[in-house]
Amino acid sequence: MKNLVILVSGSGTNFQRIIDTVASGEIRDANISLVVADRECFGLERAKNHQIKNIMIPRGKDFSEELAENIHDNTDLIILAGFLSILKPEFCEKWQDKIINIHPALLPKFGGKGMWGHHVHEAVIAAGEKESGATVHYVTSGIDEGEIILQKSFKITENDTAETVAEKVHQVEYEIFPEAINKVLHK
Repeated sequence: MKNLVILVSGSGTNFQRIIDTVASGEIRDANISLVVADRECFGLERAKNHQIKNIMIPRGKDFSEELAENIHDNTDLIILAGFLSILKPEFCEKWQDKIINIHPALLPKFGGKGMWGHHVHEAVIAAGEKESGATVHYVTSGIDEGEIILQKSFKITENDTAETVAEKVHQVEYEIFPEAINKVLHK
């Protein structure tokens, strides 16, 4: 059984998808051993509702160190599911190739500092892009610069807004996140 640690900052919709696909066996031979939030959020409530061990470590300069103290060495994969804090390079290096993130755009476009949530979708629309999508990638010390694991796109129509793009991105995320997790866990 592979041990997963999930990091969350928000409502946890992608986290819920992981819970559901672990329970159904779509994500194979895996167990969510810990959920860590960097702020009070509904993601923590989801963990509690599913009796998953969870902790809140407040954002701050010692966040990565406190996180490291709480992650067991038998962790197979750390998954950022709507997690907004930046992890220190030392933490990323220790867990190299064992930390993944989902990003709401087609990296390398629309990644980096400040590119999260609605900011991404607004930038995609403002740039007049013809397509968008989601990307699952390895986490490195560079923001959204890790190797791409899986990516899926969709066409943007002339009627799309940042809100409709966000809805389409969520559907793509729900589709590719479990597939990418399996790909990394069972390579």
